[in-house]
Amino acid sequence: MKCCQCEGIERQFNAEDAENEIDAYRTEGPTETTQYLIDALTEQGVDGCTLLDIGGGVGAIQHAMLSAGASTATAVEASTAFAKAAEDEARELGWSEQVEVRHGDFVELAETLEPHDVVTLDRVICCYHDMESLVRLSAGRATKLYGVVYPRDVWWNQIAFRTLNLFFWIGRSPFRTFIHSDAGVQRILDQVGLARVFYKRTFIWQVAVYAQEN
Repeated sequence: MKCCQCEGIERQFNAEDAENEIDAYRTEGPTETTQYLIDALTEQGVDGCTLLDIGGGVGAIQHAMLSAGASTATAVEASTAFAKAAEDEARELGWSEQVEVRHGDFVELAETLEPHDVVTLDRVICCYHDMESLVRLSAGRATKLYGVVYPRDVWWNQIAFRTLNLFFWIGRSPFRTFIHSDAGVQRILDQVGLARVFYKRTFIWQVAVYAQEN
């Protein structure tokens, strides 16, 4: 992986963090906003669908979609530790033959990935510097549904994320968090023909599902 941010992801989302997330997932299940996304996607219907889960962590969305009838799941994970955790958890749950985990920067790998029925990015847009490329390339690979969880573009998130980035800078970490423009994200999705069919927000996050119009 070539980008500085991806180097930061490797450091930030390390083996200890992956182990903690696996423990939390096994005891508590998906986070609240992840569950909102899962419920919205399954309500649209995912039986027989292929899933591309970008930055899916330990695989919560993958496991839920497969349980709901999806045929296969491809995960692209920039963190080595989380890629391994996702593979281990898929094996533990009996999904090994249906789950493929690829390690790397999705933007770099995009041209090597086939279109999928469903594409998801759960708290990924806020971890990537080049929103335009990430959203355009990922949305372009969704033939049916596109689901995202990302921070609301509001003043309190701007302050919180700048504070987080200050701590990363003090700690000499190359990792940064980003609040990207809601209008900018929506503009790209409009251009690729995706129409919003679900939306829910919390104080920090927004959860949206889009469907292909044609």
